[in-house]
Amino acid sequence: MAAQQAAFTAAGGPIISVDTKQKALLGDVKNAGQLWCQHPIEVHVHDFPGAALGRAVPYGLYDLQHHAGVVYVGMSADTPECAGTAIGQWWEDRGRVGYPRGTALLILADGGGSHGCRSRVWKAQLQSQLSDRLGLRVTVCHDPTGCSKWHPMEHRLCSQLRLTWAGQPLRTVETMLGSLRHTTTTTGRRVTARILAGVYQTGKRVADDVMHTLQVDHHAVCPQWHYTIHPRWDDAPAP
Repeated sequence: MAAQQAAFTAAGGPIISVDTKQKALLGDVKNAGQLWCQHPIEVHVHDFPGAALGRAVPYGLYDLQHHAGVVYVGMSADTPECAGTAIGQWWEDRGRVGYPRGTALLILADGGGSHGCRSRVWKAQLQSQLSDRLGLRVTVCHDPTGCSKWHPMEHRLCSQLRLTWAGQPLRTVETMLGSLRHTTTTTGRRVTARILAGVYQTGKRVADDVMHTLQVDHHAVCPQWHYTIHPRWDDAPAP
């Protein structure tokens, strides 16, 4: 992972760290943390999902080269399809402008969740949503089990997001987006947030014959965690 990150940094290529933030219930639901206010905020005693207006799924991306964070908030489920759509949306919103000559993307992710290293749907989404559609060579480096606390997304962005909305009930999705957008640091780091449209269903599978069509090049070192996905129309070697 360090070698891949150093190579992309030297070339000025895009490096993003991704992770799904804690899912939040919307409505009059208690939110952990402390908040200074003149009057106590009344919320429900129990945080039953049935009493909430919905559940928000924030998917965060941190651009290591530009030190900027983006959070896409989905309103259905945390799935590989949701993760792939969020990364593709980030490239169209910011990556294409920030890296006009970029043809390769490095993704730093932990080993589980919607972008888990064993997920076939995740690899299929990277192939179709990023590599084929956008013409990118996508290199993914997963953290080993138990090492996510050193993940750049965790200590550079997620820690600040937790402080911003601590103790504040997220009554609506607009309240949540406002809290995310007000996240700043003394070094000038800012966060943008937007709704991720679409309904993402759980339980999807990828057949063996589809997996055989994916252009996945596993690296020599830790091949289960490190791999590069090429566009299906591109036979050039990864950078």
